[in-house]
Amino acid sequence: MTIKGIGVDLVTIPRMRRVVERWQDRFLRRVFTDAEIAYCRKRRDPVPHLAARFAAKEAALKALGIGLRLGVSWRELEVRRERGEPPVLALSGKSLKIVQALGGRQLLLSLTHDGDYALAQCVLVGEDPEGGGHPRDEGAR
Repeated sequence: MTIKGIGVDLVTIPRMRRVVERWQDRFLRRVFTDAEIAYCRKRRDPVPHLAARFAAKEAALKALGIGLRLGVSWRELEVRRERGEPPVLALSGKSLKIVQALGGRQLLLSLTHDGDYALAQCVLVGEDPEGGGHPRDEGAR
């Protein structure tokens, strides 16, 4: 396996709390999937979990080297977590096509939150060290 990209993001939980309080469902439905919202709302305080998921999406976009370009939407990147299992990032739509174009096989994800901060790190790994050019080098596919 080879590393195709690395991304990290840090979110301040108080800022996320202000955004959620101000925009409520309008923000949540634009950024998070129904499953992510449901998962976070089951927690005593959903905001740190929302912040960690937001950081995960940002970190993944950085690992792909694209940000919110090339037609990728927030909801195409979904953090899933089963009890007792590490979090995983499920991709769909354009984000999945970009990972495939990069020669990526898996996005490894680590999340944490403590105090006022939520942090995520994402590593895109693949098998072929020679293949997988970057989509921005060849235009949007």
